[in-house]
Amino acid sequence: MMGTSTVFGQMQMTNTALQQAKIDVVYLASDYLEGRETGTAGEKLAAEYIVHRFSGIGLSPKGDNGGWYQSFDFDFKTNPHAASGEARTGNNVVAFLDNGAANTIVIGAHYDHLGQGNFSSLHAGERAIHNGADDNASGIAAMLRLATELKEGKASGNNYLFIAFSGEELGLFGSKYFVNNPTINLGTVNYMINMDMVGRLNEEKVLAVYGVGTSPAFRSVLENIRIGGIKITTSDSGVGPSDHTSFYLKDLPVLHFFTGQHREYHKPADDSGLINYNGLMEVTDYIMALLEQLDDDAKLAFSKTKDESEDDQKVSKFKVTLGVMPDYVHSGTGMRIDAVLDDKPAQKAGIQDGDVVIRIGDMEVKDIYGYMEGLSHYKSGDKAKVKVKRGDKELEFDVVF
Repeated sequence: MMGTSTVFGQMQMTNTALQQAKIDVVYLASDYLEGRETGTAGEKLAAEYIVHRFSGIGLSPKGDNGGWYQSFDFDFKTNPHAASGEARTGNNVVAFLDNGAANTIVIGAHYDHLGQGNFSSLHAGERAIHNGADDNASGIAAMLRLATELKEGKASGNNYLFIAFSGEELGLFGSKYFVNNPTINLGTVNYMINMDMVGRLNEEKVLAVYGVGTSPAFRSVLENIRIGGIKITTSDSGVGPSDHTSFYLKDLPVLHFFTGQHREYHKPADDSGLINYNGLMEVTDYIMALLEQLDDDAKLAFSKTKDESEDDQKVSKFKVTLGVMPDYVHSGTGMRIDAVLDDKPAQKAGIQDGDVVIRIGDMEVKDIYGYMEGLSHYKSGDKAKVKVKRGDKELEFDVVF
């Protein structure tokens, strides 16, 4: 039985970690950083803050020439079809924890965002700063908390390389550059953990984990972790729209953690006040438990996985949209709607946030792929009956695409 002083000490450490995570997110997602667009003054300020935090934790620099930064040049284009753009330089921030081990685990998160929405914004109004609190100040805060605990001696059977990537929003620029110009021997990398949008754990406490099939060691360990009531939904594929993909394509096991999309995604409203900070602590506790359980294992075996984006490509040729944001962490039958977009077919028909699409026309919808396949049968101007589950009721709506 733990003594009162031990319990109090653990509570104190948890409260300190929680307050630090709030500080990290609030600063990185402040207007002062102007949306952290890669190659701008705001990105530089964010990078300097991350260096300050890495240094304060007691990590060592592992960027170019013994410094904290790994710089990469790129052509910035707001229009991907433009012949040329603006020459810019982005910076990964790289730190190392040397435990004298044979292998190294890479823990990463991107810190760049959309600036004032020059690209990839879903905001329909005037130009505004996109602060990216969940996307991805939350991932950086989670990485910094893990770094703090690992520096204190937890899971010390591996070395750790911490990378704050830039250029992710532009197409994984920073992580692609790193794996092609690594500052450590990639042959010593055990596996890579990526955190992108981990700050909005929902009431159901569903955490999406991608890349589970990239090593035979992952699934059984993940399914046996019990932290804070978290339930996981998993995907085998090592390929997805975040920085873990760059490492998977170098034949390295990867895991990507994600708490789900929301209506503030890629909008100015993704602010620090909406972050579930207690949930962020639980997510990092979960990842810490994973690191500890795999700590005594030898270097993990790598497995190639079916690229689930192939399934996306088969059904992504649809010419219409329902005008909703899917809930990617929904683990039940159907495709649950996280948010209905304004003035789109779903809203006009009367479909609401939280509805679960179970049929489009004659197509039964069991998951996100069934939803996309259902849309692929229609073109602009077509009508379809869309059946949803709303609470205990099943409702049918006439949708005009």
